[in-house]
Amino acid sequence: MNTIKSGSLFLLFLLITSPQINKAYAGAEPLIGEISYFAGTFAPRGWAFCDGQLLAISQNTALFSLLGTTYGGDGRITFGLPDLRGRIAIHQGTGPGLSNRNLGSRFGRETEIINANNLPTHNHALMVTSDSPSSSVATNRAIASTMIYTSDTPDTALHSSSIENNVSGGQSISNLQPATTARCIIALVGIFPSRN
Repeated sequence: MNTIKSGSLFLLFLLITSPQINKAYAGAEPLIGEISYFAGTFAPRGWAFCDGQLLAISQNTALFSLLGTTYGGDGRITFGLPDLRGRIAIHQGTGPGLSNRNLGSRFGRETEIINANNLPTHNHALMVTSDSPSSSVATNRAIASTMIYTSDTPDTALHSSSIENNVSGGQSISNLQPATTARCIIALVGIFPSRN
C-alpha cells in the first residue's frame, strides 16, 4: 500500500515539474497589465474592463506600479485604467512618415466634416453664351440668354461677379473603419512582468 502511494506521489511530482506542464500553465496565467478581448458580458475574475475606471492604489499596487497615472487618477489614492470604449489600441512611438504617439494619448474622431479645405483644388466652369437657345432644355449645350431650362422669366440675373458654387454642405460623414465590438479587459492579477 505504501509502495502504491509512493509511486503515485512520484508520478504526480513528475507531472507537476514537467517542463511541458509548466509552459502550458505559464501561458495560461496573464501578465499583470495585459490587455485582451473577451466576448462575454462580464469581466472574468482577476480582470477589469478597459473603460477608464479609477481603481484604488492600495488594492492594486502591482498594476499601479506598471500603469502609474498614464490613464488618469490622482496618483495618491487612485489610478485609471485605459479607456478603450469606441477606440482601437495602437503601439506608442512613431514610424517612417507617421505621427508620434505617446502612451495614453487619445486622438481621432468618429465623424468628420468635409469642407473646401479637405478637397483637392478644382473648378466648376459655367458655360454661357448670348446666342438664342434652340430648345427650352439645355442638352449638351451652353446656357443661353436669360432663359435657363425654362421659358419663364428668371427671378435672378446671373452676373459673373456674383456666381458662387458651394462645394460642401457642412454635413459630417463617418470616419470609422469596419469593426466588431467585443469587451476589452485588463489583467489585474497574474505574473508581474520582468524587463529583458
